[in-house]
Amino acid sequence: MGTTNSAICSYDGTDVCLYKSPDQNDVTPSAIFVDRRNNKYVGKRAYDNAARNPESGAVLFKRFMGTSTPIHLAAANMTMTPEACSAEILRVLYGYLPEGIRNDPDTGTVITVPAAFNQMQKDATMAAAEEAGLGKVALMQEPVAAVMTVMRQRKSDGMFLVYDLGGGTLDIAIAESINGRVSLLSHGGIAMCGGRDFDRLLLDNIAKPWLLDNFDLPENFSSDPRYATLRHMASWAIERAKIELSSNEESIISLDDSELRMRDESGNDIYLDIPLTRARFDELIADRIEESIQAARDAMSKANVSPHDIGRVVFVGGPTQYKPLRDKVAFELGIAASTDVRPMTAVAEGAAVFAESIDWSSQNRGRKSGRGALAAGGALDLTFNYQARTPDTKAKVVAKVGGTITEGAAFQIDSLDTGWSSGRVALKNAATIEVPLAKPGENHFKVFVFDAAGGPLMLSSDRIVIARTAAQIDAIPASHSIGVEAREKVGGRVGLEYLVREGDQLPKRGTVAFKADETLSAGGTGSINFKLWEGEIEDPVTDNRFVGKFSIEARDFDSGVIVKGAELICEYEINDSGAIVLEVSVPSIGGSFNSGRNFYSRLEGQIDFTKAAHRIEDEAARLDDRLREFSSLVEDDARLSRAHERIARAAEVRGGSCDPESAKQAMDDLQEAKRLMAQVRKENAKVIRRMELDKTVGFFDAHVRKFGRPAEITSFDNLARTAQRAIESYGGDFESHLSEMRSKNFAILWRQDWFVIDRFKWLSEDASLFPDAQEHLALCRAGQQAMQNNEIDKLRSVVSNLDAIRIYSSAEDDMIAASNILVG
Repeated sequence: MGTTNSAICSYDGTDVCLYKSPDQNDVTPSAIFVDRRNNKYVGKRAYDNAARNPESGAVLFKRFMGTSTPIHLAAANMTMTPEACSAEILRVLYGYLPEGIRNDPDTGTVITVPAAFNQMQKDATMAAAEEAGLGKVALMQEPVAAVMTVMRQRKSDGMFLVYDLGGGTLDIAIAESINGRVSLLSHGGIAMCGGRDFDRLLLDNIAKPWLLDNFDLPENFSSDPRYATLRHMASWAIERAKIELSSNEESIISLDDSELRMRDESGNDIYLDIPLTRARFDELIADRIEESIQAARDAMSKANVSPHDIGRVVFVGGPTQYKPLRDKVAFELGIAASTDVRPMTAVAEGAAVFAESIDWSSQNRGRKSGRGALAAGGALDLTFNYQARTPDTKAKVVAKVGGTITEGAAFQIDSLDTGWSSGRVALKNAATIEVPLAKPGENHFKVFVFDAAGGPLMLSSDRIVIARTAAQIDAIPASHSIGVEAREKVGGRVGLEYLVREGDQLPKRGTVAFKADETLSAGGTGSINFKLWEGEIEDPVTDNRFVGKFSIEARDFDSGVIVKGAELICEYEINDSGAIVLEVSVPSIGGSFNSGRNFYSRLEGQIDFTKAAHRIEDEAARLDDRLREFSSLVEDDARLSRAHERIARAAEVRGGSCDPESAKQAMDDLQEAKRLMAQVRKENAKVIRRMELDKTVGFFDAHVRKFGRPAEITSFDNLARTAQRAIESYGGDFESHLSEMRSKNFAILWRQDWFVIDRFKWLSEDASLFPDAQEHLALCRAGQQAMQNNEIDKLRSVVSNLDAIRIYSSAEDDMIAASNILVG
């Protein structure tokens, strides 16, 4: 399911079949169009109509999966979620399959997702599959799918790099093949980098200036709703011209006035007739291509390999059909280019091949075991162990003898497919027969055992099935680090207890112990929260990407009390796609809570990018202030310069509403700036720690000391001296002390009525901090009522609830954390 195009294939263990759209194209545009009579169209017709009538069409919605960004089809008076739009595409694609496959209960479906997709985006994809009614579904990372296709096409050993540039995302994978077995050594990519971004560059830098020069248009026509059709039709023409550059040195961005049927402010018919050359196109996309090359270098660095170790770079995705792009990437990386696969359908083909390797009977869609065993049964303590799945043309079957076997006993294996026979082999422990796998898919064999006299022995089971696979993935690395927010101790520093680290092999299972940091009574109010964050920023934790919350609500258990300090046992599994399944058991109440039911919520982390401008503006300003502080202490660090560029680009998003794609790009820019600044902080910890301590002490002296009790003031001052001594340490002691100092600041201010009132006003005025507008509004009304009745304790409770449901914060302006679990 691609940003701009989607495709579907099936695999029966032997052959891959690509199913074409009704108009006989290999791919189907990921587009929906609803006309004024509520007739719904999907695919090419929808894409073409959406350009002419943008208020009735939906495109590029994959970019907003895992967010609350609405997809408006105003002309049809309809609003859809990104998941609902994706479900339409999935349903149509699935309909291309023959009825026998669609209705077969054994059919399983794999949907690919970019490696850059976070947990919320993966959850949203599964929700779309469920809405589409696809039955048994699993996700897999697109780089893995591309690698499977590469291995089907080319069996030679070696290391290769997959450069998968699609309509919306870039995925990079470093893979190594040994005897048909493939290991992914690393992968990376960019969430907002694809053909769509090239189109936007052409629109902003060529089409819009040309239109302003040649027609009487308002300066703000880029956002003027009267010219929405012009903008969409221009993008449609740009894509045609861009594709033409794949085979020609020049093309024309062309639309005649009869196609546009629009007039400018002076009444002149508008048309497009703009020459476009490869040289100009290459110039415009140069920065994005350089970013993609850097992403490839980063992936190589993570895998500890150099260009000399990699035999070829395999290009996947529609934009890679542009030869100058391939030449540029291959030259800059110093790796030979390869076109082993079909760029537009390679991911779908690989997904189908991977689907065959999944155990569809397992709850979490794990991979089939590569090992098999046949117990002979009867009076014999005899087992035959064998390779159940292998890409090789041969497989070994090994006899394991538990008891005593009479000398002269033998065994034989015959192929039921070809008639091949091993002949009789002396039966002893570790005796081995190598069987030929004559065909792809399942190969069937029969085992015979003979006594010393040559007579056959009866076996309770005598059949072996060995699958010769197209390729076998041995290692899939996690694309993100995911951790649970928890305090190190009561009142201590908030950190992340990692379930999986970037690069860990998947699937991964484990258990982590936590303790409750507050009491929760059955049937009461409140919850124990397991907040999930994506990233490896140590301080502040909130600079990572929030990806969801697993909550145990008081109403989720019928009796008992989870007391403060109670043990919370968290069992987790991260599957091949990187999706997470959690189960928390609480021994003290005998309860177990599973994220697969109704406890895990990704809604708290979802963003409506049509309303994110204010949040982006605030966060960009905050990060810019922090960056200036860092820059005054750390000289000539290129990472701070890159962070400044990202923040400056994000800060261009202004106003109450904005283009959701621009807002999504801005949020990604800010996240990257945080990552770069975290690296600088870690390498310059001493000077930055000193600055942070001075700020915290200065805040206490200026705003808090006068309200503190003598014991609190003494405790704070002692803690400040302890933190001063910890500045030189390499551990996290300093951050723990600083966190405790900030908590003391907050605890003292929290007693002051004016502080509670001011905090309520701030939280009630900034709705962009809250994912659930209705919940925010209800709490604001309750707070207003409490203020009118002068019920300050009720207002405190409202403010606590508002703090608990916020989705982001910073260590500098928030001295309280909503985490209420401790590391066990």
